[in-house]
Parts: sequence; structure tokens; C-alpha cells
Amino acid sequence: MRWQGQQLGTADAAALPGLERLDGLVRSVTTPEFAGITFHEVMAKSALNRVPGASAMPFDWTVNPYRGCTHACTYCFARGTHEYLDLDAGRDFDSQIIVKVNVADVLAKELRRGTWARDPVMLGTNTDPYQRAEGRYRLLPGIVSALAESGTPLSILTKGTLLRRDLPLLRDAAASVPVSIALSIAVFDDALQAVVEPGTPTAAARLDTVRAATEAGFRVTVFLMPILPHLTDSISALDDALARIRAAGAARVVFGALHLRPGVKPWFLQWLGREHPELVSSYLGLYPGASVTAPKPYRSWLAKRVRPLLRVHGLDGHEEDDAPRRSAVPGLAARRAVVTTSRGRAAEEAARLF
Repeated sequence: MRWQGQQLGTADAAALPGLERLDGLVRSVTTPEFAGITFHEVMAKSALNRVPGASAMPFDWTVNPYRGCTHACTYCFARGTHEYLDLDAGRDFDSQIIVKVNVADVLAKELRRGTWARDPVMLGTNTDPYQRAEGRYRLLPGIVSALAESGTPLSILTKGTLLRRDLPLLRDAAASVPVSIALSIAVFDDALQAVVEPGTPTAAARLDTVRAATEAGFRVTVFLMPILPHLTDSISALDDALARIRAAGAARVVFGALHLRPGVKPWFLQWLGREHPELVSSYLGLYPGASVTAPKPYRSWLAKRVRPLLRVHGLDGHEEDDAPRRSAVPGLAARRAVVTTSRGRAAEEAARLF
């Protein structure tokens, strides 16, 4: 693994273009409170990531303080990004966490440039900014403060209940710039959640975070994603999820079926074969070969189940595919904040790590 035994300032002829020198690597850290996890602390050279114009993302700029994620969701779209670091998309993604320790300072400098147009910035597009590591490194307060002080709108998507720590700061930021908050809650069955996303807080804990953010004055969106075929797509499961989301005070729901991107599919199917072998053939039928998304007939069938339930529970909402590329930024001159559809790009910021 290229991180181990690396001397600073030493060229690595086998490295990917742009990663020949790991001058940004400060140290690798293990600690008893994070058993089995290694944090690789790096000095980032850039913080703002420009989303290509051809992307389906409904925003232009992102900041990702971490690479890899201890939430360990078997379906995580970002797993493939670890392969750009010569790490694997499976266990390494869950346990080898890249931490950009200077990201807030670098961001503040970038935001002071005269060319910065204060376009909305999204946090949480690649890996979760409020994963457990944030409790140790506390990078988000500096990031939020830098964005707010520069007059830049921001949006956050997370599964982490640590968001509650920063609600006072986010409320203060919202006094000067638009701030939007979204919680991702895909699995409401505790037993299933414990095996499919073992490092995440429970659904109940995340709903409590929705409630806390709502009480702090935010109109919170819940991403009911990914919906897992044959596991979380029954009417009873969807009805229970939406009832609980409504009771927590959420204002809006975005829903969508599972995506299995390159680097993710083998890991997820390995998990499925271990936990639900009876479903493997069905999934291979839904996601054959290099297919990433569920087929259109399944997605249409799913939407016909969810939309009436949204109306029953009085929730605004839409399917992720319904959001066009730029319409999520109405009146850009007014600097409206946006929320991601959570469809990650496997190669996002691969060349921007250092």
C-alpha cells in the first residue's frame, strides 16, 4: 500500500499522475478509541472542487475534508474513489481514512480570491463530513465559518448525528448566508441497518437529529436513499419510514433506488451473498454486467409506491431523477443554497488530494 513506509519528498515512479510525491502526508495515526482505523493526515493544496459542467450534479462546488468513511455502508457510491490512492474499495475504504487537516485554512484563502463568485458549496458529496473522525478533528466548524464569513451559501448532507454539535454555528451562519441541511436515512429496520451500514448512527438517532435541526429553525430534507430492492421497498417499510420522517419534522423527502457503481458492486454483492443469498440472482437481474442503476421499470414502479405515501403523510418530495442539473439553484444571483442528489462521481477530486 503506497501510504506505508513512504518517505516525505521521495518520488514514487509507480504512482498515478499527480501523486508521485506524497509531500502532503504528515503522519498516519491509530488510536484505541478507533480500533482498526488508521487516519492518514495530509496537507491539502486545494479545498474547493469544481464539478464538471457535464455532471448531473445540481451544484458547482464541493468541499470534502475526508476520503474514506467509517460509516462502512456496503452500498456507498464513493468507494471507488479509494482505488485512486492504491487502496481498495472494500475494507480499506472503511478503515483507511484520509484527513485534510488544513482544509479550513486552505478554503479560507481560496474564498478570499477576487475571482470567487460565492456560488453555493455542498458538503457531503463524496464521504460524510460528520463521520466519527470529525469528533476528533473538528474540521467542519472552520469550514462553515469560512464559507459564512465569505458570504458563500452552503448545504450539508450527512448521516452523522455529530451535526447537532454545530447547530448553533450553523444557525449563526444562516443569519448571513443560505444554509440547507439534509439527513440521509436509508434503513429504518435496526437489524438490517446494523449489517448494511454498521458504522452509522441508528435511524432513531438520525431522526432525533432531524428534529433538533428543525427546532433550530432549519427546513430539513431527508434522503430516503438508497431504497434497497426486496429489502426496504415494501409498502409497509416505506410507509413506516415516511411516517417517522414526518413525525421528526422533516419538510421534504428525496427518494431513489440503489446505485451500484464501479468499485461498489463487488463489495455489495459479496455482502448480499453472505447476508441474503436468496436475493443474489434477483440483484444480478436488476444490475446486470456493468449496469449502475436499477432498470427504468423498477424505478417507475418504486415511484408509484412512494408518491402516494408522500401525500398521505403530508410530505413534499420527489425522486432523485426528477431534479434537473441546474434547476436546483434557482436565481443563482440570489445565491440560493442547494442539496445534492447524493449520486457521487467515482473520480471526484482524485487529482485534488494534495
